[in-house]
Amino acid sequence: MKISILGGRLIDPANDIDRITDLHIAAGKVVAVGAPPVGFEAGQTIDAKGQVVCPGLVDLRASLREPGQEYKATIASETAAAARAGITTLVCPPDTDPVTDTPALVDLIRHRSSQAGFARVLSLGALTQNLDGQQLAEMGALKAAGCVGVSNAHRPVNSTQVMRRAMEYAASQDLPVFLHAEDASLANGGCAHEGAVSVRLGLPGIPDIAESIAVARELQLIEQTGVRAHFCQLSSERAARMIARAQHDGLPVTADVAAHQLFLTEMDIGFFDSQCHVRPPLRTQRDRDGLRAALARGTINAICSDHQPHDTDAKLAPFPSSEPGISALETLLPLTLRLVDEDLLSLPEAIACLTSKPARIIGQPSGLAVGERADVCIFDPGHYWELSAETLVSQGHNTPFLGWEFKGRVTHTLLAGHMVFGPKH
Repeated sequence: MKISILGGRLIDPANDIDRITDLHIAAGKVVAVGAPPVGFEAGQTIDAKGQVVCPGLVDLRASLREPGQEYKATIASETAAAARAGITTLVCPPDTDPVTDTPALVDLIRHRSSQAGFARVLSLGALTQNLDGQQLAEMGALKAAGCVGVSNAHRPVNSTQVMRRAMEYAASQDLPVFLHAEDASLANGGCAHEGAVSVRLGLPGIPDIAESIAVARELQLIEQTGVRAHFCQLSSERAARMIARAQHDGLPVTADVAAHQLFLTEMDIGFFDSQCHVRPPLRTQRDRDGLRAALARGTINAICSDHQPHDTDAKLAPFPSSEPGISALETLLPLTLRLVDEDLLSLPEAIACLTSKPARIIGQPSGLAVGERADVCIFDPGHYWELSAETLVSQGHNTPFLGWEFKGRVTHTLLAGHMVFGPKH
């Protein structure tokens, strides 16, 4: 179908476009920006006056729970939630069940996401077999199968020698390594930031140096091996400063932060609110402000959802026994837009953190110039709405943001020129 999107504010950071104009789509690609091509007749027109038109959002971390935990969520349910949230590309970590350490699993995830048809799902392959931190996975085969990077997810690679060999292998395949920096011996089964709140509540703590010490080790190995590396879901100001120094020194490193880390702190745990049990844990206000500053200056390149849907029972246990994670796809854009309202980022900068910057990290296109794939998000930046369990599309309703009022809501999502969310959906 030929589609014309008329009168919207087109913001395309990848191509440095920010103006009110029209966008014309045919055969799944952008065919014109501004005036339509000669003889172009749209089969559908979208009135985008007063709305923002931007590339489809790219989320660098979303656990979809399939295969292995379909009782929590499925690829179909979560990609439908992604479409509702304006997200067209999701990166799935390898800690599925079974682990994504073979091409067959990569093919399975791609097939099921294609069947659902709501969003593009890309896989991270396992860094080590079964994520056990011992034997290297077949990274060459995983890359050939379509993996955009490799990771050991939240499973530790305690052996520095194994991590060095893994980085060397990844570098030889030109695969980025996605790192969750946490020293397992310092984390030691903790569930909250080690500080005044954890002491008051009697919760086992995870100190911020569990992250910064792990970052220090990985930076030394990155310098040694030359691998491209991406630090996932930073939580501490100290780690952000270390990565800023490494970037200044020319190391090929990037970083992202989960949207909730930019708004919540350890104080939000209150009296054992398990909805605020996340990993890495919510830290201090100083850490939160440090992460915001790192995002504003470009040290942190992308904002991700760190989407982890859970069944109801997973959050009903006592805080240390509850499962960490937030159902976060549908709050990714509105939380990021709140940073614009708070004057931390301009609107084009905020959209870049959700589109061109994460896409560049995984080597994917993200732009709306002529000839590019027509992944499009249209949202009303002035629409106020309240997050409630009834409005969530995700199968997981575990979020501390229930009852929050947000500004900015997606009205249409197009995946390769096909409407996957809109008024008729």
